[in-house]
Amino acid sequence: MPSTTDFSSGNAGWQQRSRRHVWHPCTQSIRLEAAPPLPIARGQGVWLFDHEGRRYMDATSSWWVNLFGHAHPAINAALKAQLDTLPHVMLAGCTHAPAVELAERLSALTGHALGHCFYASDGASAVEIALKISFHAWRNAGRDGKRRFVALRQGYHGETLGALHVTDVPVFRDAYAPLLANAHLVASPDARSALPGESPADVASRAAAELEALLAAHHDSIAAVILEPLVQCAAGMAMHDPEYLRRVRALCNRHEVHLIADEIAVGCGRTGSFFACEQAGIWPDFLCLSKGISGGYLPLALVMTRDDIYAGFIDDDAARSFLHSHSYTGNALACRAALATLDLFDSEDVLRRNRARAARLLQRLQDGLEGLPVDHLRQQGLITAFDVREPGARFAERFHMAARGHGLLMRPIGNTVYLMPPYAIDDGEVDLLVDGTLATLKAVAATGEQEEEGARDAALA
Repeated sequence: MPSTTDFSSGNAGWQQRSRRHVWHPCTQSIRLEAAPPLPIARGQGVWLFDHEGRRYMDATSSWWVNLFGHAHPAINAALKAQLDTLPHVMLAGCTHAPAVELAERLSALTGHALGHCFYASDGASAVEIALKISFHAWRNAGRDGKRRFVALRQGYHGETLGALHVTDVPVFRDAYAPLLANAHLVASPDARSALPGESPADVASRAAAELEALLAAHHDSIAAVILEPLVQCAAGMAMHDPEYLRRVRALCNRHEVHLIADEIAVGCGRTGSFFACEQAGIWPDFLCLSKGISGGYLPLALVMTRDDIYAGFIDDDAARSFLHSHSYTGNALACRAALATLDLFDSEDVLRRNRARAARLLQRLQDGLEGLPVDHLRQQGLITAFDVREPGARFAERFHMAARGHGLLMRPIGNTVYLMPPYAIDDGEVDLLVDGTLATLKAVAATGEQEEEGARDAALA
């Protein structure tokens, strides 16, 4: 049997070994024969390369984490230097420069509205931390009754039990429903739900009115509202008007309820501003970041919160302190990767460049999709999506497999095809991405392949 470090093995060998020993995430194991995992040997820029030399554009930024391309020399250099200095030390009883500097710089990006960072490992963990701090903060303030949470219908916040508590995606939640508390669910401001004559802002106001009624009746028992600002990603890239965020912020202020902004997927420039909340001119009480914050290099998440909330935990009584922890909290390598990522935002005119790339991407898609069976072409920052009418069984899987043949790594969400490329993409690569997407869509539509009766399309994101 070849060594696990033997990269001379071809794709088929790695696929076989992976099926034998790796439990793949967000994957129906029974489908691994029909849709075997794509073996990746290396990455460079927006491209991934398999073990037989074929390349694939990383059109999903490797699950929305990669910002500046694979193997970026500046991030590589920063990590190599940190590796020679301090790979890790526990953050309980110690501190180190990367964790301090990252917290300082992120706070400055909020105008110091959010002054403290609590570090975590992944997005779901960040959500768990925000929920726990919110509940605990109200308890410390003598308001023990404020223990329930409000989430949006179709919202997704992770798959650990606490995060599933505020997630409304049945394929993830239903099997574990007996283990979960029930959150209040309110209308999504998804602009696709507009009634005749309604604008996206009208949809936002209508959804906010439902939240307003709930908070008016139950605010004494509600700790926080949690939402994904501007784009509910796992809901099929459901986009909404910034007016919704303004309305929710005002309602939370009026009814003394915390606002948790889950910017795990939409932060770090994905929506066109560094923080999505900036586009509404508001700041939440808690802001969760992960995915892109380390540039797609290492697991890192964090929760930013207001100084007055932090101050409520300063007490001699250990029960009033927030004692959550994990062994790699504030890992020095991950924080250094994040700092190098922020440096690239400072040294390159990233957001302006992204606007130009986004405009090209949208125009090319508008032209190419004309006359095809799609609806709701939409864009927020570089996140671009459309919905396929009558996609047929296992559309996401069939599209994913066909896209490989056109040199793309893509994973639709149900019948929603989305493009979320790394910021390193250039004009020529935008054209390749659009051409490949259109060719894949036409190929999948032409086959009209239908699978067995009752087949579920569970390939997500």
